[in-house]
Amino acid sequence: MIDLHTHSSASDGTDLPGDLVNKALANGLTTIAITDHDTVSGWDEAIKYLRPGLDLVLGSEISCQTSDGISVHMLGLLFDRENIELSNVLEQTRENRVGRMERIIARMNEAGIEITMAEVRAQMAEGATLGRPHLADALIAKKVVKSREEAFEQLLHNNSKYYIPHYSPTPEEVIGYIKAAGGVAVIAHPLASLRGRTVSIDSFATMISAGLDGIEISHRDHTPEQRDLLHNVVKEFDIIATGSSDYHGNGKLNQLAEFTTEPAAFEALEAKANARRVVRI
Repeated sequence: MIDLHTHSSASDGTDLPGDLVNKALANGLTTIAITDHDTVSGWDEAIKYLRPGLDLVLGSEISCQTSDGISVHMLGLLFDRENIELSNVLEQTRENRVGRMERIIARMNEAGIEITMAEVRAQMAEGATLGRPHLADALIAKKVVKSREEAFEQLLHNNSKYYIPHYSPTPEEVIGYIKAAGGVAVIAHPLASLRGRTVSIDSFATMISAGLDGIEISHRDHTPEQRDLLHNVVKEFDIIATGSSDYHGNGKLNQLAEFTTEPAAFEALEAKANARRVVRI
């Protein structure tokens, strides 16, 4: 089983990177990608816990935003972590998350929801990428909500009055950075409408022209109809279909390997990187 989209405590997951690797081994996965938001900080620990029988794909889920303000997440896989341009992009997006969080908290305070940046930071693992799930955890600790699911349904969804986007490069720019770093680019859950506005089917053409390698089709936030639409895009443009869990540990309902990628599809994806970077023992 191949799962190409998971998160650890290096961003907004609840499992340490090593624990995530151990769970993958226990669940019989053959390949797992660690794709924390806008960071590679979990890579080294994940590698230390790797054992024979499990291959590790190193990557990151990179924040993007279209010219008309639609949030897009791009999975960068198998890229060179030493690439300066991509490293700078990841650092800038992480920094922009801080100012965004401060503004979200200010809006909540104005509405009478008492929460502080210190309380949000207390929910983060050391060195983690700041995100709304950490705010959700702080709200749980304050007994404002009972779970992350409730926090996002009531307060933190993209259409909420508290929502504030943060600066991100365009999807086409991010694809360019990933490809320049020798990696492959797969757009994550592009039609997941519960997360807010989604990209149009027509917009895939420009991303594919920029070098998009694949589309994450099999995902719990896609309906069967949406998967059919995306399969049509994959066929039309001759790119690669993937499936992934988007696992976050206890932070979401998503279960490890509940959706997976076909071995042949992963082989085709790996062949598009400019070097063999899958880590195996």
